[in-house]
Amino acid sequence: MKKTIGVLAHVDAGKTTFAEQILYHTKSIRFLGRVDHKNSFLDRHNIEKQRGITVFSDQAVFKYNNNEYYLIDTPGHVDFSTEMERAIEIMDYAIVIISGVDGVQAHTETVWELLRKNNIPTIFFINKIDREIVDLENVLNDIKMKLTSNLCPIDETLNNKKMDLELLEFIAERDERLLETYLEEGYDEILWLDFMKQQIKECRIFPCLSGSALLDIGIDKFIEKLDLLTYTNYERNKEGFSGKVYKIRYDDKGSKVTYIKALEGIIKVKDTLSYIEGEVQFNEKINQIRIYNGDKFITKDIVHAGEVFGVTGLTKFKIGDVIGEKKFKINYNIVPTLKSKVIFEESVNAKEILTYFKILEEEDPGLNVLWNEELKEIHIHIMGNIQLEVLKEVVKDRFKLEIDFGECEVLYKETIKNKVNGYGHFEPLRHYAEVYLKLEPGDKNSGITFENECHVDDLNIGYQNLIKSHIFEKDHKGILTGSKICDIKITLVDGRAHLKHTGGGDFREATYRAIRQGLEKANNILLEPYYKFKINVKNNYVGRILADIQRLYGTFDKQETLEDKSIIFGRGPVSTFMNYGMELISFTKGKGAITLSFDGYDQCHNSEEVIGKFNYNKDSDREYTSSSVFCSKGHGFIVRWDKVKEYMHCLRHI
Repeated sequence: MKKTIGVLAHVDAGKTTFAEQILYHTKSIRFLGRVDHKNSFLDRHNIEKQRGITVFSDQAVFKYNNNEYYLIDTPGHVDFSTEMERAIEIMDYAIVIISGVDGVQAHTETVWELLRKNNIPTIFFINKIDREIVDLENVLNDIKMKLTSNLCPIDETLNNKKMDLELLEFIAERDERLLETYLEEGYDEILWLDFMKQQIKECRIFPCLSGSALLDIGIDKFIEKLDLLTYTNYERNKEGFSGKVYKIRYDDKGSKVTYIKALEGIIKVKDTLSYIEGEVQFNEKINQIRIYNGDKFITKDIVHAGEVFGVTGLTKFKIGDVIGEKKFKINYNIVPTLKSKVIFEESVNAKEILTYFKILEEEDPGLNVLWNEELKEIHIHIMGNIQLEVLKEVVKDRFKLEIDFGECEVLYKETIKNKVNGYGHFEPLRHYAEVYLKLEPGDKNSGITFENECHVDDLNIGYQNLIKSHIFEKDHKGILTGSKICDIKITLVDGRAHLKHTGGGDFREATYRAIRQGLEKANNILLEPYYKFKINVKNNYVGRILADIQRLYGTFDKQETLEDKSIIFGRGPVSTFMNYGMELISFTKGKGAITLSFDGYDQCHNSEEVIGKFNYNKDSDREYTSSSVFCSKGHGFIVRWDKVKEYMHCLRHI
């Protein structure tokens, strides 16, 4: 049986040390490394060794009994949480490490929300229980209060497949038939164990164990129970193949490696995979299949469902692509909230640096590398300053270039508050395309969604699909600041093509103009990113903290008090809270701490000020226009956005 397990945690919870112990105990590695000794098996990059944190998700393989495990070690630092989220997509089970010293942190809650969104069965391991200050009961209550009430401690309640009365009652509460069977026929070990495994698989209960990864306490017990309580049912020999692309890396020789989790069927070396981009289908052949264990790999000729592997030969597939009959792209929750400019010496070719950053963008799509042709500048999207520091080291190490970055700026977005129609027409001589869209407010943090109401009698399905692809092929700009639009539902209502004159790019022009024309008529809103925060301080600082939250345009949710300390929970704009940590450390003399996690976008607290600072001229944007091009007597002419409706062809029959 093949199982993919991911290890996740807040930074410094002991996640990598835990993973190291698992690999050592299962004889996957011969020597036990340590993070502080800079020789742990999965933190293999120089940057990770020097900083003592996991930056990249990495894979190890181990065997236990007759099962084969793919262990995915994920970053715990907030700045690299996009990498963590991508890894979650391929997990059969997740192991969440909770520090017995720190308890449930804000980032742990983010991890938990992502696991629930993806319905990943989860097992907890409470680490560092050797510390004198740790109260295990308090940590268990912390998990029950902040994450799940269905926590199932099994340190002492499950031994050698036998359950004690406490565990029996916990499981029986979730199924009356099982309880009746127990009362009538007594305890059946196999029946109860199978039912518990099913409840875990269905995310109805969440087992919890404890120990110390550093001191090797409870590791053997954890592995034994992990193996006992988990299972997978992959269809290994099913015809056809499906899988998820969850990671892309370029190896030391410059070869692109596409990492895939096989979901169904088999795939072999020299097999061909198809990728559809717009209306064009690309067929790409797999040159090599690699099973990675740390930085080493073995090659295989064939892989089956359930395996995690890298392939060479694919150039078109991107992170988040799902391979198979129903190909679609995964949408991720965590998005960068900041942007920065790449700074480099004038003697260096800007396009060369852009090429390098496009490689990095393939490996981390969240970078969203942008080239400003007018200013000859490269801009990237990021999660925080630590990510910038790491990127500097990556560029120096891989591309032998010294670069720097400009100051972090908040990444704003735009949306609309009312429903509008958008019209776009593109008809210079020997070209023709017309698009009629409906734009309306979408759900918060939903991005762009699409619906099709266009009849095939008015526009054939090929052109309809082309319009949809143009809507999603890039980020479209709003008219307030030129920032990306989001949380908008776009419906294709109607369109027109010409049998002879409609050519490549015509519907792209018409679609872009229709979106922009609709925005011109809408009530546009500026959005900014928000943090969810958790502040730990002595009680005498609570008044100051609450005043600061108000000053920084945040909101206070609740307060927990334990003896002389308080934990304050709330929410506030990234722009005002991003540097509050330093201020907090200063006035609490190093005894206060704040944990921040991304909490989506909301209406900007100082819209007028931000719009004025951007000074964006929507009419001078060369990339976008809300006007349309019509043709009369063999000559094209421009029609302003506010007059376009009068000229539209598809509206004449209404």
